[in-house]
Amino acid sequence: MSSIGKLMRQAQRLQQQMESVQASLAQKTVEAKSGGGAVTVVARCDNSIASIKILPDAVNPQDVPFLEDLVLTAVNQALRQAKEISDKEMGAITNGLSMPGLF
Repeated sequence: MSSIGKLMRQAQRLQQQMESVQASLAQKTVEAKSGGGAVTVVARCDNSIASIKILPDAVNPQDVPFLEDLVLTAVNQALRQAKEISDKEMGAITNGLSMPGLF
């Protein structure tokens, strides 16, 4: 068996594993809250936002910038948590290899 053929099969297995993990990550979610629970964001571990919930009493027409800050804080926190999970799971597949452009 040639080294190139063996390497190609390993690369193909790695690609299949990565696709499987990416599909799994798209199903996993994390939740972040800000403003004492006034804003709740659910993010998927594929770095997409699943939902944003805002309690009605958090909406004050005179203070929209405050609400915007709460939403921004919760979204960034949720995406940060999702990225940590994604990095951990993808890192287990790649064994710490740096593969720019793949994920």
